[in-house]
Amino acid sequence: MKLSRAQKRKLTHILLAAALLITALILCAVLNPVWWIALLLYLPAFLLAGHETLLSAGKNILHGQVFDENFLMSIASICAMVLGEHAEAVGVLLFGALGELFESYAIGSARRSVQSLAKLCPDTVHLLQSDGTTLDVAAEKATAGSVFLVSAGERIPLDGIILEGEAALDCAALTGESLPVEVAPNTEVAAGAINLNGLLKIRAMRPAKESSAARILAMVEDASAKKAKSEAFITKFARYYTPIVVGAALLLAVVPSLIFGNYTDWIYRALNFLVISCPCALVISVPLTFFGTIGGSALRGILFKDASAIENLSAASVAAFDKTGTLTQGRLSLTEIVLVGCSEQELLSYAAAAEYGSTHPIATAILEKASIPTEEISHSTELRGKGRTCTLQGMEIAAGCRRLFDQLGIYIPDAEESSTVVYVTVDGQYKGRLTFADQIKPESESAIAALRKADVSTVMLSGDNRNGAEQVASLLGITRYRWGLLPEDKVAALHDLSRETPNGKLIFVGDGINDAPSLVTADVGIAMGGIGSDAAIEAADVVLPGDNPQKVAEAVQTSRKAMRIARQNILFALGVKGLFLLLSAFGLTNMWMSVFADVGVSVIAILNAMRTLK
Repeated sequence: MKLSRAQKRKLTHILLAAALLITALILCAVLNPVWWIALLLYLPAFLLAGHETLLSAGKNILHGQVFDENFLMSIASICAMVLGEHAEAVGVLLFGALGELFESYAIGSARRSVQSLAKLCPDTVHLLQSDGTTLDVAAEKATAGSVFLVSAGERIPLDGIILEGEAALDCAALTGESLPVEVAPNTEVAAGAINLNGLLKIRAMRPAKESSAARILAMVEDASAKKAKSEAFITKFARYYTPIVVGAALLLAVVPSLIFGNYTDWIYRALNFLVISCPCALVISVPLTFFGTIGGSALRGILFKDASAIENLSAASVAAFDKTGTLTQGRLSLTEIVLVGCSEQELLSYAAAAEYGSTHPIATAILEKASIPTEEISHSTELRGKGRTCTLQGMEIAAGCRRLFDQLGIYIPDAEESSTVVYVTVDGQYKGRLTFADQIKPESESAIAALRKADVSTVMLSGDNRNGAEQVASLLGITRYRWGLLPEDKVAALHDLSRETPNGKLIFVGDGINDAPSLVTADVGIAMGGIGSDAAIEAADVVLPGDNPQKVAEAVQTSRKAMRIARQNILFALGVKGLFLLLSAFGLTNMWMSVFADVGVSVIAILNAMRTLK
């Protein structure tokens, strides 16, 4: 159990106060002193145990914040001292301080899980100089385009592209995946990954404040500051609850005393009522549940953008998946070339010219196969979801699916509607087609099965043709799927699905770039592998830096566990406190039982909330 300096000091005060309390109990039992000597014997323990509570209550009253747990504990303990219940008065403050210490430790543990993410961002960069030497500079001073070295055992300080060297990277802190990732020249690498072996020469793609690691840390810190509905309810509840119970305690002390007499007994009951009513268990445990979930999940590669995402995801009943890059690897390979009056290299060059500047997986696959004189490309235009056109050396080139050529009025013989077949024309003349294939991710089948086990039905929304979508859906066991969808068609499909599931929440899982409109439309947008994308950060509610679809099911299970714990704490705290408040009104509790109803319930609720850190 690692305690901070302040926590150690508080623990010392508690132990010393406990020793003073025991001493006072023994002396009073032996000497049986008059009331004012007894008061003096207990006063050191009282002040040492409760000085922080009493001071906090006083400061809050001066600032107009009267009704809080410090006020309740202070009034109850002071009145108990006046009534001669010295040991119980000290006990209230002593166990209250112990509860605060435990609360501080629990919150500290949750914060440490978040702060550990800061280790993802190294402080220095080994910049490579023109003479071949290195200069260590602060990471925030390095700029995009800087070339730096990363030795074995070091974290990569900036997002970049490998220029020289090969190595295995530990990306667990970023993606939650335990297996090392092999990298080589021309591979993009993210800040925060650990170089397990080899020496890497890397060119920075962006400054430190915009790196993957910095984005993760910023997301978690922002999420921790935002409240879910459950948290907001508890805060509002405590604001009204505390003055109500103070008023009820005052009535309990005054009204029965006027009717039945014996005011000392009724005041004592009211003091028990005040101690029991402290809302610490709710005010601390529920926010701690969400805070712990956000921090713990970030360490496993699941980034909740805010606490509301946890609440919404826990109620998910339908998950809609994009296909390419989400359920499949998104790295298309060329499987067939059909030529009409040109060579293979010419067809590839025409297609590459049209696709130049595109980030679509098909464009990437084409550009890997052909080199083109980019300076001779002009008038490049993208027709979203259909294809691209350009001018190359005076020739009008078009490359895309059948819908592109229907729009351009160009006849394509035997054309079928497919997003994995690219037809190419030059000056309106058909020159051939390129067929591509994608591979299903190894984890996709188990991810769909895990969601089905969690009672979340799955739907696939694809821009591919019917055959391509049907093949992937069949292999993954997805019975509901739609094909040939443009981005706006996916949004319309999500609206349809939302109407079909009025009592549950709708998830959409996409790559966070082309699917940004769908990520915003769904109740919970989950972006996979999108930590480097502004579109993912802005549009998604949950970001999975890795490309593992199994994390979707894990995120659902994590959110449900968090909400289950939050509800358990709410019901447990309200139930126990309600019972003890009723018993105290009838004089069936003493101050020690009241302390358990407050501190004991708080400790149990906080322990339960800490399960989210695992």
